[in-house]
Amino acid sequence: MPGDLPHPERSEIQLTDVLFALSDPERLAIARQLADGPLDMAACHATDPNLPKSTKSHFMKVLREAGVIRNEPHGRRRMLTLRRDDLDSLFPGLLDSVLRTP
Repeated sequence: MPGDLPHPERSEIQLTDVLFALSDPERLAIARQLADGPLDMAACHATDPNLPKSTKSHFMKVLREAGVIRNEPHGRRRMLTLRRDDLDSLFPGLLDSVLRTP
């Protein structure tokens, strides 16, 4: 389908990739927003509103390629979701621990 981006299968998600993706404060902020439910990519933001769109796109790519989020077409927009079920299945308790860390 046009507009589809590659996402790792559950079996391909690696702990080191997930931890790296969540190690950046801006990417972690995005994951925290998605913990409450899906968001339109336009509504999801990093903590620094002055970041260029290219940087935001890079953040989304790192999170997607690590298996932390899904970024899927939704009409003319893109919908972001946290892959909580996959991450909780592979690494029980990790996501909750990381997301609530100050």
